[in-house]
Amino acid sequence: MADIGLLIIRLVVGLTFVGHGAQKLFGWFGGTGINKTGEWLESIGIKTGAKIWATLAGIFELIGGLLFATGILSWLGAIMIVIVMIDAIFTVHGKNGYWMTNGGYEYNMVLIAVVIGVALIGPGQFVLLYKL
Repeated sequence: MADIGLLIIRLVVGLTFVGHGAQKLFGWFGGTGINKTGEWLESIGIKTGAKIWATLAGIFELIGGLLFATGILSWLGAIMIVIVMIDAIFTVHGKNGYWMTNGGYEYNMVLIAVVIGVALIGPGQFVLLYKL
């Protein structure tokens, strides 16, 4: 049952990040794409290289989510997700305190804990293709 639990966690969290990456990179799923995401980053104070940061965040979310969801190099996917979440805390949510009701970083911390926990446990038995 633990392997099924890990699979559920990996699929939900990983595919959610795939979706977020696709929103940033391609404008899919109601997203804004790189240009608009870059403009938003500029509006919150990231003036230098905003489109590059938007692209990197999208790539980390998309690839990190795919790795995490499939279980292939899930530890690397977890690292990529943690990097994006730490960035979100420092650039957006940190100033609002902990609780999400105030726009804080509560949810970011939960996601960090989940992906680190899975990375430390391992992806479980249900891994796409092979287990590394």
